[in-house]
Amino acid sequence: MADSTTNLKMPFILPSQAQKHVTHNEALLALDALVHLTIAEERAAPPESPADGRCYAIATGATGAWADQAGKIAAWQDGVWNYLHPKTGWRAWFTEEDRLKVYADAGWQEIPLPDRADFTELGINATADESNRLAVSSPASLFNHAGQGHQIKVNKAASGDTASLLFQTNWSGRAEMGLAGDDAFSIKLSDGSIWKTALHISPAGHVTRPQQPAARLFRSGFSFTPTDGQQSGFTDFAVDQGGVTLGASTAGGGNRVVVPVDGLYLVSLQVRAASSFGYTTTLLVNGTQPILTLVGTSGGSQSQSSTGIFALSAGDFLTLGHAGSATFEAGAGKTELSILLI
Repeated sequence: MADSTTNLKMPFILPSQAQKHVTHNEALLALDALVHLTIAEERAAPPESPADGRCYAIATGATGAWADQAGKIAAWQDGVWNYLHPKTGWRAWFTEEDRLKVYADAGWQEIPLPDRADFTELGINATADESNRLAVSSPASLFNHAGQGHQIKVNKAASGDTASLLFQTNWSGRAEMGLAGDDAFSIKLSDGSIWKTALHISPAGHVTRPQQPAARLFRSGFSFTPTDGQQSGFTDFAVDQGGVTLGASTAGGGNRVVVPVDGLYLVSLQVRAASSFGYTTTLLVNGTQPILTLVGTSGGSQSQSSTGIFALSAGDFLTLGHAGSATFEAGAGKTELSILLI
């Protein structure tokens, strides 16, 4: 008959054994350490003042009283170290790490997650809730391929619902991309209070940029005749998108055209004269800088046009500068200015 148990190595009380209480107490001490096993930490050197009953996992390279005891559990009991040899499958709560570990492959390992699991909520370094049932707090997240590729799927129940990615600053939405309330793909931006659609792609694949500055302007009425040296402007929009506005009035009639944002603009100017004694019409930036010039001859009805790409700044204004004498036709499709942010 063996003199100790197979798994925990607790000593048996043997026939005709003297001082049986010593053997019995030794078994009780082992049970006291191993039942609901709690280990303070894994370390190589024993602590200077261990608390009674405190257990430690002895690390490789053990020194001092623990020399030659690496891999065992050291339990401080009744003023001495008792050593217990862990076996595969033992579990212990490590108090310094707040982790439950299992002994396997001659070491204490994190208990692995199951291959399959269902969770109502899951927080990874974060707190999940009813709305955010998966919550992750991390410097980065990696979704890698298993095979040739990888897809992230965001599904919605019906066309009028939303399936999107929302980007926030301090928990306030600033950008959103996806299917927001319909089946068109859109990218929306916000300043924290107002949302605007920057890009819209229809289910048929047609792309529009609703906030892209684009305007075609004309002057109301039938005709206008500016005097030599005057500047004139425009009064009406045939196309109006992206914040192009009309500013202060000009001496030759109409209003300045105000640029909404910085950028490169495609600018096109067309003038149509009903009659002329020779004229020059110049498109001016801020009243002084010429960017397009059209020259007419003396005679009857005629038209000229010119197009160019120019860098303009938010707040710049455009006007027409006139030299010579002519009567220009007003109305849509006649004397017009078009600008488009490209």
